[in-house]
Amino acid sequence: MQAQIDQYTAEINAFSPANADELETFRIKFLGTKGIIKDLFEQFKTVGPEEKRTFGKVLNQFKQLAEAKYAELKEATESGPKTKDLELDLTLPGDGFEVGSRHPLSLVRNEIIDIFKRLGFVVAEGPEIEDDWHNFSALNFPEEHPARDMQDTFFIKKNAGKDDIALRTHTSSVQVRMMEHGKPPFRAIMPGRVYRNEAISARAHCFFHQVEGLYVDENVSFADLKQTLYHFVQELYGEGTKVRFRPSYFPFTEPSAEMDVSCTICKGAGCNMCKYSGWVEILGCGMVDPNVLENCGIDSKKFTGFAFGMGMERIANLKYVIRDLRLFSENDVRFLKQFQTEML
Repeated sequence: MQAQIDQYTAEINAFSPANADELETFRIKFLGTKGIIKDLFEQFKTVGPEEKRTFGKVLNQFKQLAEAKYAELKEATESGPKTKDLELDLTLPGDGFEVGSRHPLSLVRNEIIDIFKRLGFVVAEGPEIEDDWHNFSALNFPEEHPARDMQDTFFIKKNAGKDDIALRTHTSSVQVRMMEHGKPPFRAIMPGRVYRNEAISARAHCFFHQVEGLYVDENVSFADLKQTLYHFVQELYGEGTKVRFRPSYFPFTEPSAEMDVSCTICKGAGCNMCKYSGWVEILGCGMVDPNVLENCGIDSKKFTGFAFGMGMERIANLKYVIRDLRLFSENDVRFLKQFQTEML
């Protein structure tokens, strides 16, 4: 028995597993229910009484050696490199992961905000569900204006009165809230989602996104408005982009204008985007009507201001040559993947 123990002791001391499977084989061989140590203890029962004390001590030391060796190797295997256990090839390239992309409207929104922030404009936000006062009346909309009709506006509560509640049709309502609860000067832009009861097509949608701007202070002129918007266009579409203003009408501004830019797609040569005119209208603007200032508690004899509003979808159409408004809300991954490089 002593010769067997000496042989097994040498084997245990020399054992060095290459992987977890070999270590498990070692455990079964020496420490298993049918292993060597179990067999030696069975043989120990046949040893004479005069030799039991000597061999009992040797056998216990051998068992402790095997258990200690297994525990040491198990800990080293679990905490050490798994290369051999998992048969990994460290020369292989790592698993890649797909880079996400921002929505084109988010890219345009962020760029517009950055441009106007450099001019000192702050960002203001307001609720998408508005009352009649903030959405219509304070902005000088007459009672018979078409926008107040059910065919043009999504009303939540319609009582043909000033307590009407609707999904906002423009972010101008945020301008009213700002002027009501603050004192001039104001210099802010208002990005957000708006809703209008229109048939969905390639050129129109029942919801879209606007960015409106407001500047109210003493001695603000139409020249300030033109120069601000001219700078915005040059920053957004690049130097050399042409701008023109056309007289127009809005209830909340006077005088009012619509601003066109030279078509960035055909460079003024004519295409279906600009209806072969070489020009694309991107926003409406004008001087804040004195009635609007007075409605918001601002002295129109002391303060003047300008306002403008643009659709983000129209801006994105020109910037990325997108011809169908429905693409912005369909979340087609093939469409969104085209804007991954814009994040880098």
